[in-house]
Amino acid sequence: MELRGTTILAVRHKGHVALIGDGQVTMGQSIVMKHTAKKVRRMYKDQIVAGFAGATADAFTLFERFDAHLEQTGGNLIRAAVELAKDWRSDKFLRKLEAMLLVADRDHTLVLTGTGDVIEPDDGIASIGSGGPYALSAARALVRHSDLGAEDIALESMKIASELCVFTNGHYTLEVL
Repeated sequence: MELRGTTILAVRHKGHVALIGDGQVTMGQSIVMKHTAKKVRRMYKDQIVAGFAGATADAFTLFERFDAHLEQTGGNLIRAAVELAKDWRSDKFLRKLEAMLLVADRDHTLVLTGTGDVIEPDDGIASIGSGGPYALSAARALVRHSDLGAEDIALESMKIASELCVFTNGHYTLEVL
């Protein structure tokens, strides 16, 4: 049975970046297995924040590989992301991993996928996971039409996503740079 249930959102606004993830893990279409999963963490000397969507063991494998690339590149987010994408796409084992990463530092926000994508959003707002489109829409509206900062926009957007997506709950892990 497929495990689902993630919303990860990054909001870059007013000189700050907030990365937030909900805590729900769902099995199939109707069983909540966990309410308090932590899918967001700090990396490389607390200079980078990262979140994952997808299979947990696969995501942890990717976090380990990404962390190694961050060490090799001296914390250069873009270089580390490109190196991970190369590994992910070319390695027979990694190619089978079913997860996505959303990573950010003070200057860049990137979405990393198993197809070799390293995508930097034009507006500094990105999301992954089943509730991602709801949180993304809310964040874009709040950036355009409110005076809130990145942290408050991230929190409010996740609240909206949790009202719409059955795979998103109200238990959040939030990191701000």
